[in-house]
Amino acid sequence: MTVTMEPIFPISALQKKQGEIKKAAQSNIVRITENGVGAYVFCTEDMFQEKLKEAAESAVYEACMASAIERGRADIAAGRYVKGIEAAYEEVKRRTDA
Repeated sequence: MTVTMEPIFPISALQKKQGEIKKAAQSNIVRITENGVGAYVFCTEDMFQEKLKEAAESAVYEACMASAIERGRADIAAGRYVKGIEAAYEEVKRRTDA
């Protein structure tokens, strides 16, 4: 996953650099500041939909990982684990031969 900095423009750029802002918004979320503080975001409809999709995929992934960790903790608490490589190989063999 590549992380890139989102473009940041002062609010005055909305009047002076419209073309530059629109071009930046084609490929990323553009942040607009007011008095040096983040105030607004600007992007194309396609970029907005892409960011929503990425957020949903990330949330699903995070929920799956949290569930797997919780199942692992429950297995350990219940004694459902093996120690060492040989024991792991034997357990995999037992499960696949069944």
